[in-house]
This record gives sequence, structure tokens and C-alpha cells, in this order.
Amino acid sequence: MFKPRLPLTLAIASVLSSSLCSLASAQDAPRREAERDALDRILVTATRTAITTDAALAPVEVLDRAEIERSQAASLADLLRGRAGVNLSNQGGVGKLTTLSLRGAESDHALVLIDGIRIGSATSGLVSFQDLPLEFVERIEIVRGPRSSLYGSDAIGGVIQIFTRRDRGPAQGRFAAAVGSHGRRDIGTGVGGGNERGWYGLDAAYSRTDGIDACRGAGFPIFAGCFVDGQTDRDGYARRALSLRGGMALGDHAELDGQWLEARGENEYDGSFVDYSEVTQRVVGARLRWRASERLELQATAGRNRDASDNFIGGVANGDFASDRDSVSVQADIALAEAHTLTFGADWLRDRVESGDTAYDRTSRRNIAAFAQYQGRFDTRVGAQDLQLALRRDDNSQFGGETTGTAAWGMGFGDGWRVVASYGTGFKAPTFNELYFPFFGNAALRPESSRTIEAGLAWSGDRTRVRVDAFETDVDDLIAFDVAIFLPNNIDRARLRGAELQIDSDIAEWDIALSASWLDPENRSGAYRGQDLPRRARETARLSLDRAFGAWRVGATWVGEGARYDDLANARRLGGYATLDLRGEYAFGSDWTLQAGVNNVFDRDYETAAFYNQPGRTYQLRLRYAPTAR
Repeated sequence: MFKPRLPLTLAIASVLSSSLCSLASAQDAPRREAERDALDRILVTATRTAITTDAALAPVEVLDRAEIERSQAASLADLLRGRAGVNLSNQGGVGKLTTLSLRGAESDHALVLIDGIRIGSATSGLVSFQDLPLEFVERIEIVRGPRSSLYGSDAIGGVIQIFTRRDRGPAQGRFAAAVGSHGRRDIGTGVGGGNERGWYGLDAAYSRTDGIDACRGAGFPIFAGCFVDGQTDRDGYARRALSLRGGMALGDHAELDGQWLEARGENEYDGSFVDYSEVTQRVVGARLRWRASERLELQATAGRNRDASDNFIGGVANGDFASDRDSVSVQADIALAEAHTLTFGADWLRDRVESGDTAYDRTSRRNIAAFAQYQGRFDTRVGAQDLQLALRRDDNSQFGGETTGTAAWGMGFGDGWRVVASYGTGFKAPTFNELYFPFFGNAALRPESSRTIEAGLAWSGDRTRVRVDAFETDVDDLIAFDVAIFLPNNIDRARLRGAELQIDSDIAEWDIALSASWLDPENRSGAYRGQDLPRRARETARLSLDRAFGAWRVGATWVGEGARYDDLANARRLGGYATLDLRGEYAFGSDWTLQAGVNNVFDRDYETAAFYNQPGRTYQLRLRYAPTAR
């Protein structure tokens, strides 16, 4: 068993935070909660420029810090589960491999950014959602639908961007500690502050769980489940993480900021090839912004993501994999006139692979791209109309050129009503494993490509926002295992049809958030034509209710998911399920909060990946110190 220790940086940050806490004067006034943001929150991911959610032509969702804390989510996966367009698969509880599908697309068809830096493994194409600590997150923006015309490869299903904390005001510390079922112990602490001339932030977090028996095995035939049978021990997980951030003004019109986020995990598995791994997730980046005039703003961003894993079996090293993603972006935003903006820029990306025991035929590639976008609003007799046009050309050192585009239109009418429609194309370059993994790669693979058409209807009132969207995505050259050559090949096509509903409201002092998705993920080629693509539930829904009663707050989240299949042949069916989470909190003083929750209240037994157990009913207790602005 691993024996993780509290890192020195965490201890230092804890002392600093405690010192600031002791200096903070106690107040007897009632706690001033962070009020629910206006429904039209600001986001940047949908257009690479700052707009409100109500102005976005794409379906979007923004999760801010207040909602993260209110939800009592223990992980990023818990926070995202059941939301519109999102399907998650988990292999055995906290810290275990978690994959995400947006709108039924493949798990590597969703682009993930942290503070504008592209992350993910260049070998597997997956993002380690399980290793990203929520304590460092300020907000999350989810954009559903193709965005390759702005971001290039991977953005077939959509884009998820995670923004780390940004501190302002006098220096203040923060602290949170939690205990829970299965030996869970979490602690996080930080400090930050700033003014108009500069800002800084430091956060550290440590998490550990004894875990559950991740794999139940198949019994017979042996290895049919998780490639192992007969291991019934708990599979623990530990993570240590650090986030450093800061920025400064350069004169009156420019600013420079940077960030470093690193998470190191130790993970135990049930397995015959790997039963323990040490993983590293590192994101480093910097951004320079210059407002050259009232009509022109320029920015440049550079960063690196490192995804690494050292694997062991029975205490003996059994392979290591690492990849670096280096990226540089430059962008100009020009205000042509009021409500008319032109954006253009260039992106450079280089993927590099390191592997101690695996010989890849090729270990690096680069991609250079140019993009342009127009956004405009026109007032007409029938209502205000919005238009977004985007075009991008990627030049990949292996696959050559790829052109993608988006055209979106929206029109407001009546009292708060709006109709939208769009068409977009996307593509996904093959991963290094698909191309070059010895005896299992196919260097002749082509990029996957997609075409999406969608339409939506939205209504916004003073305290309520409702939006429903319908879409159809056709994906060509899907990469799948070809039994004719026993290698991955471009043999599949898929049609993804669906509809999504989002309702956010504040009624009778209750915060209400409802999302629901209907999906038809159909395989359109080969022997499995007409079958469902694996690990996609046809129906998902999530309902959250929260209300404050003075110093008390109560809440509940219900998540329901329909049945799914775990294989292309649709021979292995995973039944649908529903879970209910209950939570409550009490604020004492102005800055301290005690939270308690029960997840999966009725102890439902379910699987999102065949043969992998889920934790069942769990309990948690958290103490949080978060000073309000003085």
C-alpha cells in the first residue's frame, strides 16, 4: 500500500492560511453568502471572446465557484455527472479512470482546456479528469457542439474549459478539510489577493481514500472482466496538488499573468498487467493582453501540459508513458462597429511522446493553424438577429491540411424568446497509440471528421432561463478495431442524434437547475450497423434544488441515467439507474461553514463501465473557511 505524506508546500500554505485566519476579526453579523450570479454569466470559450451566456449561439453551461461549493461535489466527475450532453464512465470509484462523452461523441472528441491551455494525453487521447482537484477551480465553461473552427482537432463534441482561481482584494486565506466513507481524507488551503496593479494566488490540496474493490471480475471466462479475477482488496488513491497563479499590470493598457498547476497521484488497481501507478498532471502557462485602442485588443498565450504515468505490477516497474503538449496562440479582436467584432489569430501546437519501454515509430508532430471569426448583431423589424461565422485552416505535419467552419444564426422575438440555428464541421487527429503503438498501431490512419446541424429555442425571464436544443452529427472515418487486419482502422461511421433541455430558475427562494438529454448514438457501418455506440446512455437527467434558511442551507441532487451497452455488439447491457444525494450546511460566524452530505442515499448498485464497481452509499463531512470581502 502507498503511504503518501503531506507535502512541504501544503504545510507551509496551511500555516500561512492559519495565520491570516487568526488576524481576521470575527464578526457577529449574519453570513453574507455569495449570491447566485445573474443568469446571463460571462463566458469566453464559445467564441474566444467575452460574451454573456444569453448572447451565445451555442448551448453553454457555466459552473461558478459558488455552485461548486454548494454542490459538495468530491470530484470533477461528480460535479459534471448528469448534466446536459454529458455521459461519464468510471472504472471503480474515486481516482479511477473516468472518461467523458459530449453529445455521444467519442471520449477523445471533447477538447479540454485549463486557463486556455490544451490538456490531455497525446498517447491515449484522454484527459485525466480524476486527477484535477476542484479546490483550485474558479469556474467551468461547457460548450456543446463542434468548435474545431476555433480550436482545431478534438472539438467534435464540444469544449470544456476549466479556469483556476483569480484572487482580488486584500490578502486572505482559505481552508477546507473533509472526511468521509472509505477512509476519505481531504485537506486544502490557500491564500490570495490583489489590486488593480497585480494579484497572486497559492493553493495546495491533499486527498486520500482507501477506495473500494474496483473490479468485481467476470468469474468465467477468466480475465473477461477487468483482465483479472480473484482480487478482492480495496484499491486506494492519493493525490497531492499545488496551484500557483499571479498577474500584473504593465502600464495602463496591458497585463501579464501566469499559472502553474501540478497534481501527482498514486493509484491502485485490480489488474494482471498493472496494479499500481504514479501519475503526474502539470499545466504551465502565461498570457499577455494588450488593449492597443478602444477598438483593438491583442493577446498571446503560451503553455505546456505534461501527462505522465509510471506503471507497476507486484512492485516491479512495468512501463511508463509521458507526453508533452506545447502550445502558442496569438489573437486579435477588432471592434468594427458597435456589436460587430472581427477576431483572427494563429495557433501552434507540438505533441511529443516519451516512453521508456515502448518504441514508437514517431514521437512528435506539430500543427500550425490560422483562424478568423465574425460576430455581428443586426436590429430588424422582426427582432434582433445575431450572426457568427468562423473558418479555420490546420496544417498538420503528418496529415496535411484540414479546413473547418461554423455558421450560426440567432433571432430574438417576443418577450425574451430567441431561436438559433447552426452548422459546423470538426475533425480529430489520431492519437500516437492508434498510430504507432507496437503491434497495435496503424500509421495509415486518417483524421476523423464530422458535420453537425442543430437548432434551438430559448426563453429568458427575470429569474428563469430555459433552452432546448436538437442536433444531428454525422461522423466519418471513425477509428475502431478492424478484425480483418487486427489493427485500428478508419472503418466506422456514426450518426448522433439528440435533444437537450436546460432550465435554471430561482423560484420561492429555491435555486432550481434541471437538465435532461435524449441521445440516439447509432453505429452506421459494418457488422454493427444500427447498434448503439458503447457507454452512452440514451437518456440522462439531473435535478438540483437548493435553498437557504438564514444560516442554514439544504439541497438535493437527483441524477437518472438510462441503460447503455458496454460493447459494439450491444451484447453486454448495463441497466439504467437513479441516485439521490442530500446535503446541508450551517454557516457560523461570517466565514466558517460546516457541510454534511449523503450520496446515493438509497445505496443503488450500478455500473457505468462493465465489471467496475461504484461506491454505493457514502457520507461526507467538511469544514470550510472562506472569508467574505471586508
